Amino acid sequence: MPLFKTLLLPLLLIVSLIGFDRVQAAGDLTRRTEALPDLRLGNEESDYAMSQREYQLETGKAYQLKIIASGQKEYALQAPEFATSIFLRKVEAGGVEIKAITLTELEFEDAGEAEIFFVPIKPGKFRFYAKGLEGKGMLGYFVVK
Repeated sequence: MPLFKTLLLPLLLIVSLIGFDRVQAAGDLTRRTEALPDLRLGNEESDYAMSQREYQLETGKAYQLKIIASGQKEYALQAPEFATSIFLRKVEAGGVEIKAITLTELEFEDAGEAEIFFVPIKPGKFRFYAKGLEGKGMLGYFVVK
């Protein structure tokens, strides 16, 4: 009887794990994105307007973010600490899909838009800003929990 009890626990563990790998790997979670509110740079009232100041995110969840530049100024959007704390799946801009390991800057010389697809992998509070225009109010945060 003691041998039966000794073998029962490992046997139950093995049986409970059968098929578990298939459940966890069912589908590519990076393709099940949640669309975030668009980030608009500039508007009719101000060249320095930003439509969003904060995004609340969760690690391991896939997101897509569209950035839209009004063209009133040249905007160089940066988020260096955030860029190193995400898995970047792709960037879409001008009919082109760009696949890269990281993103340094999105520079808009004229009106235009770009969409980034990513998964946060590290919690924290990360700045995003239009380079050189932070003092004019073009600063926000990605808050990742």
